[in-house]
Amino acid sequence: MIKISHEIDLKNKCIRTDLAIELTDNKARIDDGNIKITDIKLSKKEAEKIGKKEGTYITIEYSDITDYENREKVKTVFVEELKKMIKKVEFKDEDICLIIGLGNEKSTPDSLGPLVIEKTLVTNHLYMYDSLEEGYKRVCKISPGVTGETGIETSDLIKETVNTIKPKLVIVIDALAASSIDRVNKTIQMTNAGINPGSGIGNKRKEISKESLKVPVIAVGVPTVVDAASIVNDTISYMYSHFSYQKTNYNNPKNKLMTNVNYLKYKSDKIDKADRQNLFGLLGTLSEEDTKKLIYEILNPIGYNLMVTPKEEDFIVQKLSELISEGINLTLHKKMSS
Repeated sequence: MIKISHEIDLKNKCIRTDLAIELTDNKARIDDGNIKITDIKLSKKEAEKIGKKEGTYITIEYSDITDYENREKVKTVFVEELKKMIKKVEFKDEDICLIIGLGNEKSTPDSLGPLVIEKTLVTNHLYMYDSLEEGYKRVCKISPGVTGETGIETSDLIKETVNTIKPKLVIVIDALAASSIDRVNKTIQMTNAGINPGSGIGNKRKEISKESLKVPVIAVGVPTVVDAASIVNDTISYMYSHFSYQKTNYNNPKNKLMTNVNYLKYKSDKIDKADRQNLFGLLGTLSEEDTKKLIYEILNPIGYNLMVTPKEEDFIVQKLSELISEGINLTLHKKMSS
């Protein structure tokens, strides 16, 4: 487990992210196929410092899921980690699992939850009216929409559903926000701490958690958006890396004929303070954290700290929804994995 040792209070800072991994110091273990898995255990005190809830946060990082083979590898890891998390709650074969897809299906980066729901297998109706074949769990699913469409607080709809069908486990799927370009569409977070819909984009709603529903909740999410301040800050960081690579390798004969070098793949000396200042003047003297805060302070008051998603998001979110829905089906129904 990863323990947080620093004493920085991030609750009131301008970091816009739903990912615990972006708010903690951590070390990831590398799995098959360059898939990184981070297991973070936050105590109540540690969670309060970074504005999160106490609990376990599993993060799966990968490079690409548009390729079938890569997607299958990520799905295998996702199933393994989800099974581990479910084992920690009392969930018997005859118990009901309620799967909830949060989000707005009409907004591509926010449609992950509803798309997962479309592809998730439900079986509870078979149990009620006929018989459920051995190897299948009792599963219900709902996609409650968003408060702006229904006029009803999403958590209230979910509470009423839980009170009616009395599940022993709730799995919630939602699109998240990241504070780094590198993590958009390339990270899956699972947590038993529940979720606050919209918190990453500053539209925080009532939480959906074990405390609010009186039922164990596992939240699964993928960051599909990043704010403009993060993009500008990352770009400046990439410029430093690019300059450092160029400075180290400028006279290397092997690089003379190379074009479009991915400098991030090469180890190069870190740019020193003097070079940073020569490149960016006063801006170059700021730390990465202070640079991002400055960009936020510039963009936010004029309404230009936009939430941004990749141009191919419609294609990627479909692949992500397939991965997560198939992963949930394989986790809950032994018959499907045999």
